[in-house]
Amino acid sequence: MSEVDVLFVALRQAADPQIVGCIEAVVLYGSDRELNRINALAFANEHHLDEERTIAALLHAARIGAFEMTWNVLCPGCGGVLDTGATLKGVVKDTYHCALCAAGYKPTLDEMVEVTFTVSPRVRRIAGHDPDRLPPLEYYRQIFFSSGVDLPENLEARFDRIILEMIELAPGEKAFVSLKLPEQFVIIFDAVTHSAQFIDVKGEATDERQNLSMVISRGHALNETITLRPGMLRLTLENHTDRRVVPNVCVAGDDLHDLLGRRRPFLTAKRLLTNQTFREIYRTDTLDVDQRLQITSLTFLFTDLRGSTALYERVGDLAAFDLVRAHFRVLQDIVATETGAVVKTIGDAVMATFPSPDRAVAAALRMREAMLQLNTEHGSDDLLLKIGIHEGPCLAVNLNDRQDYFGQTVNIASRVQGLADPNVILTTEAIIGDSQVSEILRDSGVTSVSRMQELQGIGREVRIFALS
Repeated sequence: MSEVDVLFVALRQAADPQIVGCIEAVVLYGSDRELNRINALAFANEHHLDEERTIAALLHAARIGAFEMTWNVLCPGCGGVLDTGATLKGVVKDTYHCALCAAGYKPTLDEMVEVTFTVSPRVRRIAGHDPDRLPPLEYYRQIFFSSGVDLPENLEARFDRIILEMIELAPGEKAFVSLKLPEQFVIIFDAVTHSAQFIDVKGEATDERQNLSMVISRGHALNETITLRPGMLRLTLENHTDRRVVPNVCVAGDDLHDLLGRRRPFLTAKRLLTNQTFREIYRTDTLDVDQRLQITSLTFLFTDLRGSTALYERVGDLAAFDLVRAHFRVLQDIVATETGAVVKTIGDAVMATFPSPDRAVAAALRMREAMLQLNTEHGSDDLLLKIGIHEGPCLAVNLNDRQDYFGQTVNIASRVQGLADPNVILTTEAIIGDSQVSEILRDSGVTSVSRMQELQGIGREVRIFALS
């Protein structure tokens, strides 16, 4: 049995065998491109697989060394990869600049950091493992653009409409290019260093040759826009780096904007941090102690058992412990199936996160029913669950050697749970105002009653909704 066979035997024991079979088939028969920076959501959609189980399978594949996981910081404008690393710890800059879009962005984990998977060289060697040897346009496709840019199969033909010139320059090499400038906005851009030069081509056409020099360096430089006239241009390009570069000269018109505007869902860092499998595998190695990464919207769900101290007194430590442990297992299963993750347990309480409010509400409704079922099975009302939900911005941080969350959103969610009566779900207006939440409540026949409530330590009243 080969090393690859052994890896896939181990992977089948850890993940869904059907999904593992699809991954193995692509490894054996797929193109190199299909195995480089795999978009987990697109892979699941293409093969008609469950998204969460596909993510779990790829995470396990990365854990055993069959695949490599990459965290890419993206430009929200063009979809280009601004920086990349093997872990989230590599996202350390306060601002990332995109030369192509001439803009800077503060990194958020919602849409600016994607997670992709590339087959390991030990499993199969692909061209993407040596990106500097990829053909220039393939470098743009596989390395520069994120997996969220839905590039067409006929990318070459589409690029022909906008490209005036594209060349390769070895380290230290200089090239002279002659081209005819149209009366449009033109960009010189290198995807390796992210160096850019904007040219506003306007005015009367000229028969005189115009000259322009551009040095491509590691500085990710953005030069000020220059104005040239339509006509011939003699362009000098110099590579001052120790890598091959692939500069192109293109027309920044509707064709380019249409090409970059085609998007598809991708696995965000936010979604991965709220994935139960990820938290179980990478619980102590996600963030550095000093990192503070922003999330613009995350949904928090807190639960607690009422009267658990009295429960231990009434039925004894052993019976109470078994009952509470059963309650934890049920809650964790529900959280995981609703695309959430348990961040931590505190005594008999649970703190969980979800990528969207509807998944948290769906989980809460299932939790309430599950506790009623457990009580029926045990012939008592010992498990009285109090649930609170809130959504908003927060910081992903490292607390007590594990990935956690910090901010007012977390505080409000915790305080809301503290106000809940047994078997009552309390939410805030941020939750109840979500259109998908409204649909879930309508389909479930659940009604809500609201009130204004001052929350301890928050300093203002918050509208609370009780779901019954």
